[in-house]
Amino acid sequence: MKNRYFNAALIFFAIFLCHFSASSQDLHYSQFYNSPLNMNPANAGIFNGDLRFNLSMRDQWRSVPVPWFTFSGAFDKKFYPKKSDNSFYALGFNYNYDRQGDSKLNLNSINLAGSYSRILNQQNVLTVGLLVGYSIRGFNPDALTWDSQWNGQQFVGTRPTNENFNIESVGFLETGMGLNYRWQKTERTKLDIGAGAFHLIEPEANFLGTDDTKLPRRFSLNAVGNVQLLDELDIQLNALGQWQGPYQEQLFSGLAKIYLSQKRGRETQLHLGLGYRTAGFLIPKIALQLNNLYIGASYDIDMTEFSQIHDNNGGPEVHLTYIITNVKPLKFFKICPIF
Repeated sequence: MKNRYFNAALIFFAIFLCHFSASSQDLHYSQFYNSPLNMNPANAGIFNGDLRFNLSMRDQWRSVPVPWFTFSGAFDKKFYPKKSDNSFYALGFNYNYDRQGDSKLNLNSINLAGSYSRILNQQNVLTVGLLVGYSIRGFNPDALTWDSQWNGQQFVGTRPTNENFNIESVGFLETGMGLNYRWQKTERTKLDIGAGAFHLIEPEANFLGTDDTKLPRRFSLNAVGNVQLLDELDIQLNALGQWQGPYQEQLFSGLAKIYLSQKRGRETQLHLGLGYRTAGFLIPKIALQLNNLYIGASYDIDMTEFSQIHDNNGGPEVHLTYIITNVKPLKFFKICPIF
């Protein structure tokens, strides 16, 4: 009985992975597990604590020169029903900013996520999550150059571009949903398997003002497993697949978690790891956890032929997480009088 939920989740993971064969055009992080609400709205509330704050930053292709900068900020909070010990709710909020290329093609997105978690038994928790938000995409044509500005011998920036953009920004409704299954044997040995879907209504998000171009749905599938090997050592394995239209991305990584101190109030961990994105990137990672504060950094190393024509092989990425755990009040009980 205890393994029934675990086996069902593994089968669901395999079917989902085989079903979609379509790279994500949305923002993405190499440390995807450190940006949980962007990965799956059902990740709201799935952490050890009551209130979680996340900050994420990624800076890529600074020297190509088509720089790609991404920033995210998020928080989520748990809520416990007074009359139930086998469920809890969570609400989360996240903001994303993404800017790419000479045109400064940008995305501003504000989303609200909600989740409901059902505690099936001591080892199994199933969570469903929903997301709704609003996004604005825009660009700045002033930095772009056009063929009409070429006089046959040289580029003349003062020549007219002969281009007329009626729409330089467009707003659209964002929707998403997700599922997450957690199997937890101990505090340090656990597994999360999740699936998410975004742009459910496929909104119109083009600059032409036509109705024939829609933002395709994005599907994500992730697994994060942690195993305690020794009292001072854990191993964490991560996998992510994302599909959007004709594009796809898969990412795999592993971390060694070294417990430098386990004294209460002085808990310290050092994380060292390596990841690989199937597009051809190798990703060394390092992180430090001090009590409830986590700081993680990574750097994408371009292993493709493209790295031979630019100076910067990839891009740095930094994440910061802080978790607040409230002290739960004791349940009311009647004290017998003493005479």
